[in-house]
Amino acid sequence: MDALDSVILGKRPAIEKLLACFLAGGHALIEDLPGVGKTTLAKAMARVLGLGFGRIQCTPDLMPSDVTGNLVLDRATGEFAFRPGPVFKNLLLADEINRSSPKTQSSLLEAMEERQVTVDDRSYALPRPFMVIATQNPVEFQGTFPLPEAQLDRFMLRLSLGYPEPGTELKIAADRHALPEDLKPLGDAKDAAALATAAGAVTLSEEVLGYAVSLCAATRKDERLILGASPRASRDLARASKALAFLRGRDYVLPDDVKELAPALLCHRLLSSAEARMEGRGVAAIVADIIQHAYVPAVGQASS
Repeated sequence: MDALDSVILGKRPAIEKLLACFLAGGHALIEDLPGVGKTTLAKAMARVLGLGFGRIQCTPDLMPSDVTGNLVLDRATGEFAFRPGPVFKNLLLADEINRSSPKTQSSLLEAMEERQVTVDDRSYALPRPFMVIATQNPVEFQGTFPLPEAQLDRFMLRLSLGYPEPGTELKIAADRHALPEDLKPLGDAKDAAALATAAGAVTLSEEVLGYAVSLCAATRKDERLILGASPRASRDLARASKALAFLRGRDYVLPDDVKELAPALLCHRLLSSAEARMEGRGVAAIVADIIQHAYVPAVGQASS
């Protein structure tokens, strides 16, 4: 984490959540303005973990085969052979994903959920570990295609980096920070997979698991929301909480871990009602209200 912090200055909380997402086997959507370090963070993470890195720059004319790969004619044998696309890497960066067409966006659905792609009725397994980091600009809508709810639900976390503090920006402007290529790999894909396995072994008590599930279930009962969190969200919140506890040096999950991750894990999966929007109650405010009024189990030291 310190290595990534030397590249993306002053954004340790977001870096920690992104690493937790990776260790939990999830995918991340980084939604933020241009120039705040979204692409740099993805490249630095792949570099420091020793992962194979693939990148696609999403545009309206990007085709599904540009992502997954396609069949090409082998002139030596006269037969068609599969040529893998950039998705066949441990970490795939889909830059400005909402600029690609829905057809191309959907080409990632199978990869994100089943860790495989199917081309011409044949399935090809993706390398393990595998993660998609997608980026998008939240304020520019011309020429974009919003991600459907089914695809948003496959992103474990939605993160934002935001603008740096004035002192941090001075360091950035003076180039007093590391670049992704300056980082030395701390291991390889096998080591990263071993870390993910260790994170999955963190203890999650029935009380804390019940707390995580109750937060997700509450979104389905809230009249201010017309779309609540899916059972996948409950599973993701449990996994991500274990990974966050692991990064913090614990072998057990606290309610605070769940509480801290819940907004980044829930908000992009939910839709607020027209009445709630008219009253100025956005999804983030509703989620904050649900968290505030939820019963917190007395396990460890959870904040109120």
